[in-house]
Amino acid sequence: MSLAIFERLESDVRSYIRSFPTLFHQAEGAWITDESGQRYLDLFAGAGSLNYGHNHPVLKAPLIEYLSQNGITHSLDMATKAKQNFIRAFEQYILKPRDMNYKLQFTGPTGTNAIEAALKIARQATGRTEVICFTNAFHGVTAGSVAATGNSKFRVATGVTLSNSTFMPYCGYFGDDVDTLVQMEKLLVDRSSGLDVPAAVLVECIQGEGGINTASATWLKGLADLCARYEILLIVDDIQMGCGRTGTFFSFDEIGIKPDIITLSKSISGYGMPMALVLLRPELDVWEISAHNGTFRGNNLAFVTATKTLEHFWSDDTFSNEIKSKGEFIHRTLRQFSQKYSCIQSIRGRGMVAGIEVVDGQQADFIASKAFAEQFVIVETCGSQGEVVKLLPPLTISQEDLAMGLARLEQVIAQLQLQQDVQEDSKLKEVQYDHSSFV
Repeated sequence: MSLAIFERLESDVRSYIRSFPTLFHQAEGAWITDESGQRYLDLFAGAGSLNYGHNHPVLKAPLIEYLSQNGITHSLDMATKAKQNFIRAFEQYILKPRDMNYKLQFTGPTGTNAIEAALKIARQATGRTEVICFTNAFHGVTAGSVAATGNSKFRVATGVTLSNSTFMPYCGYFGDDVDTLVQMEKLLVDRSSGLDVPAAVLVECIQGEGGINTASATWLKGLADLCARYEILLIVDDIQMGCGRTGTFFSFDEIGIKPDIITLSKSISGYGMPMALVLLRPELDVWEISAHNGTFRGNNLAFVTATKTLEHFWSDDTFSNEIKSKGEFIHRTLRQFSQKYSCIQSIRGRGMVAGIEVVDGQQADFIASKAFAEQFVIVETCGSQGEVVKLLPPLTISQEDLAMGLARLEQVIAQLQLQQDVQEDSKLKEVQYDHSSFV
């Protein structure tokens, strides 16, 4: 098994290959197999693009049938049967049950395309230019999206000045005792604050890349109310945390807010194929024809699998309840780990997204690398300093595999705890030795 050709010919910008240095070959359900036959339990799910696991048979069957019948694969934004079926299913299973009235805009196939479109339409509809975004936010790496992204690594990489975005502290940024919405409203009210009333507020209900920072229902409701009072559009980025990740289709379903604009990507296709979608209130649909386009807006293979996910998983509450049950198991288990191992600083998240915060990025990297190399488990790190181990298991993972994955992860956490205890014991002995030398 050799990765030499990747080292020789692929750009140094690649990242996940460095974290998971093997040649993957096949995948099914929650498992990925490399070329040598070694199986890895995937608790990463393509950064949230594989909520329904790898090659789910219910999704694969209609895809194969569609291809065998010479179904259209690429269609720009022309009308196709596959696209029609998706729109009808989305209305039937997602919009109508929630009494949601939105137009659907199909953008280029990635999340950042959806964010760019959302920001453009918000600015056009309001005639304003500024956008309020939040500390530790991540929305993509194209110019408009990265301007609303907090991490300096992504911002510096653009090589240009980023503008028209104002950062505000996210929920809990200064601790639980500080209401950051009070600060935000003070700046909006004070005409000498230097903050112009923005076109929109762009927010993640749970910040994924930022460290699994979870906004409270109270904070999100307060944010929605603030936006309504000041006639600011509310954009919810549900690209990673939507499509069931938190236990409901949208991450805000049980919170009771109705954003003006919603962005979806990652798992909206259900099968890991590129697809992105913007939902916008009908009165905001002020686009001139083709003012925002893209060659790959019409991935009909994605429409086929996306339609099947809605029909199979979201026709009733069965799947949602399963996600909630597994989510409770994940967080209950991780809280037990936290009580057992002092190296864990906190447990974050909601539903089937969880973050294990440790002291720093070095410790988080230790957990992730040991999990891969010794326990054959795939997890990612995130956070402003890379200090959070992120868990995004497929929503369809079996209870047995989920328990196994967490048990394997505990083995690595126990190693970290032992390492930390040894270091602390060594430091204590050094202090005692130094003290004794003065006696």
